[in-house]
Amino acid sequence: MGADTSGRGVIRRAVAGQRRDVVVGSLLGAAHQTGEALVPVLIGLIVDRAVVRPDGGALALWLVVLAVVYAMLSYGFRFGARAGERAAEQAAHRLRLDVVRRVLAPHGGAEAGRPPGALVNVATEDARRVGALNMALTLGIAAVVGVVAGAVLLLRASVPLGLLVLVGAPVLMALGHYLARPLEHRSEAEQERAAHASGVAADLVAGVRVLKGLQAERAAVARYRATSQASREANVRAARAAALQTGLILTLTGAFIALVALVGGRLVLSGSIGLGALVSAVGLALFLPGPIAVLAWVGAELAKARASAARIADVLAAPGETTGGTVEPDAVPGAAARTASGTDTPASAATGPDAPTTAATPTPGELRLHRLGHGGLDGIDLTVRAGEHLGIVVTDTADAATLLRCLARRCDPDRGRIELDGTPFTELAPAALRSTLLVAEHDAQLFDGTLLDNVTAAAPAGADPHPAMDAAAVDEVAATLPGGTAGRIGERGSSLSGGQRQRVALARALAADRSVLVVHDPTTAVDAATEARIATGIRRARTGRTTVLVTSSPALLAATDRVVLIDCGTVAAEAPHEDLVRDHPVYRSAVLT
Repeated sequence: MGADTSGRGVIRRAVAGQRRDVVVGSLLGAAHQTGEALVPVLIGLIVDRAVVRPDGGALALWLVVLAVVYAMLSYGFRFGARAGERAAEQAAHRLRLDVVRRVLAPHGGAEAGRPPGALVNVATEDARRVGALNMALTLGIAAVVGVVAGAVLLLRASVPLGLLVLVGAPVLMALGHYLARPLEHRSEAEQERAAHASGVAADLVAGVRVLKGLQAERAAVARYRATSQASREANVRAARAAALQTGLILTLTGAFIALVALVGGRLVLSGSIGLGALVSAVGLALFLPGPIAVLAWVGAELAKARASAARIADVLAAPGETTGGTVEPDAVPGAAARTASGTDTPASAATGPDAPTTAATPTPGELRLHRLGHGGLDGIDLTVRAGEHLGIVVTDTADAATLLRCLARRCDPDRGRIELDGTPFTELAPAALRSTLLVAEHDAQLFDGTLLDNVTAAAPAGADPHPAMDAAAVDEVAATLPGGTAGRIGERGSSLSGGQRQRVALARALAADRSVLVVHDPTTAVDAATEARIATGIRRARTGRTTVLVTSSPALLAATDRVVLIDCGTVAAEAPHEDLVRDHPVYRSAVLT
């Protein structure tokens, strides 16, 4: 993406990036329009030179010339339209990539205040409209050449007729641009309403199970009906504006052509031009509405493209949730843990009953929270040693969410700082930080595809996902699917239960093999026996890697090295799980009730 993220900048890049195809398409389109303008002139010449004064040889010669012109205009249109369409599709594709790249940017912020359906609408329909401007520009340039060619040919037949066209055509073009302004505003409103309707539909589809469970189908239908009707009304208003603009342009164009025909007829009657010139003039008068109508259509397309470009620019220019640094962390995702024997083995490969419980040389990954203050958190001082398996119990769910947002660097704290291996988060490059530290949210989404595809979505290339799947008890999930790990799980894991979805999401986080992993409540929908197996599996799979479990599950906390209790926004206690259960009533209440 370029530095200019304004609406004009979006249009400028969309056209400049396809300038080769736009130029080729415009030249071929100009050849087509020139050929169209030459056809009535050639017919007039045939009338004068082979019909008024019969001449079979001249008739054959001019018919051959006419056939060559027809071939030229036919191929010019065919290949010119192909170049213009290619430019439109490629520009739209690049805009879609720009929007997706911005939405997925490490510093975030593009999704703020925009439902997923609205972002999809921007990346699809708005990108298509801006890309289509390349085709409109190609046809518009060709239409200008056609109008100029028609005027020049008319000037050769009659100076008054040519001047009339040269004066009248620019006036019609200016009127078309002026009449397109209301359409631009209506089009922008139409796209906003359509995006809102898409967002509401996406939300309702995502929560269809909850709606059925609450028997809230009627309320959901009423909500979507109201949103859809508002979108339809905006669409109708935009269509009315487009129809009015097109109708007015056609009316003005028709009046202009009638004026040309009237002046030409009077010149014929006065003997200023001959029969062939009359035929040429009438043919050119019939030809001119075509390119002039195209110019009016180009004005309407430009209005739509400007409205869509403004919406794309809003997404591209959306402020980030955080500001990025430039420092690269020392830890590398998927790096090997150095064992006592001196061989490099992935940490996730340490599985099985004989797997070591500690690494001889832990990989980097020390986290330090220094007087962290944000939202309900106040003065959190906490050090997570490299390779430590730490549990964090937060009595207030809002404080837990705030802590996770800060650790994921979806926001920067109001006070204090977080450091990774001694380097503040604010100095680390966001992409590099996320390749080293992964925060696995409680409501992590799954994707349509196979079970294995979901588990390996973030795994290092060539890594074995089975240790992570075994640690998260995903082998039991695979046994329930037709095709096992190759079985499809549906959109958002719709074919799985809540507990199965949690296990797949946990396996994906473990398979990512980050140096630092923060997991939030990964087993709230899992039965006790499976939860105990998962607690042991996480410990085994994350040997030598820094792991933070933000949870109130006794089974998971019992498998940690120590537990930190955050109550009322501050660190209230830290000790092994068993000691806190015995000695601290707030902790005991948080994890056992």
